[in-house]
Amino acid sequence: MKNFTKALYYWQRIVIKKIKILPVRLGEYLMFAIIAGILAIALVSCPSQTPRQLRIGSNLWPGYETLYLSRHLGYYDGKLIRLVDYPSGTEEVRAFRNGEIEGAGLSIDQALVLAATQENIRIIAIMDISHGGDVILGKPEFSSIKDLKGKQVGVEATALGGFFIARALEKNGMSPQDIQIVSLELTEHERAYKEGKVDAVVTFGHPRVKLLEAGAKLLFDSSQIPGEIVDTLVIRTDTIANSPDIVQALVNGRFRALAYLEKNPQDAANRIAPRTKVTPEQILNAFKGLRQPNLQENQHLLDQSDPSLINGMRRLMKVMIENKLLPKAINPSTILDDRFIKNAKL
Repeated sequence: MKNFTKALYYWQRIVIKKIKILPVRLGEYLMFAIIAGILAIALVSCPSQTPRQLRIGSNLWPGYETLYLSRHLGYYDGKLIRLVDYPSGTEEVRAFRNGEIEGAGLSIDQALVLAATQENIRIIAIMDISHGGDVILGKPEFSSIKDLKGKQVGVEATALGGFFIARALEKNGMSPQDIQIVSLELTEHERAYKEGKVDAVVTFGHPRVKLLEAGAKLLFDSSQIPGEIVDTLVIRTDTIANSPDIVQALVNGRFRALAYLEKNPQDAANRIAPRTKVTPEQILNAFKGLRQPNLQENQHLLDQSDPSLINGMRRLMKVMIENKLLPKAINPSTILDDRFIKNAKL
């Protein structure tokens, strides 16, 4: 870059001198002008040596909080990593499609939808496996999912929302045609239920905590379909190619934070609570509704020595295609990338 600058400056000085010499010989002037122009183009085209910032989207789901804990603990200091909040996974998917973020914390169904429509996505880590964190909550007088027949049920307009309610109904001998589905964003769940706009809601995270406190009845949760709801960390393939060191720093920091959470749960909860607007005790209770695979478990899941992830993805795709939630099937192993998990350092 410096050599280009010096050369450009040198040729510009020569051109200026030639212009001042009268009479100007047109051919000679044109030659110097062309050389100066070529050098200027080369200077502009010289690739920047500054790495691009890694923007990671997420939403208020407990399984993504270790990313923010990593930031809070200083693990991302000086790493060109920026966490971007979104109200829902749907907004993250939109941002990913539009190139507004380089990666995101997404449920595995959302990752599959992206992978089925574009080829620039890779799953580089498993953040959590829901085991009670996703729920269907109804009015206190309801005793089971079967009581929802003919009732209005609030569901986020995502593949996960559709998949979860479809599985819950299937497990109870029902189908989506047996209920009235009301499309609601996650931020609308608590208010819609409390105002009586819906009889039940498919929800998670902050609304789950608040509605249970308000007396809503737990009708179904993800522990009844173990291993089927998984949250992932996804990255664009061009980012993996161009900024592997920053991606590695992202993974390293996240698993350092997970180890910190496991060793210091109360302090970690105290750090997380202000951002999530719930108490530390509620945070710890929310973590009970999911399992966060450690580094070694992630290695086994992504290299498929533990086949539970890949088998679960195939089952999920089958249900999604049957319910028109996925445009086509893909080979799930093609979107798993275990290089950063293998090289991770705590």
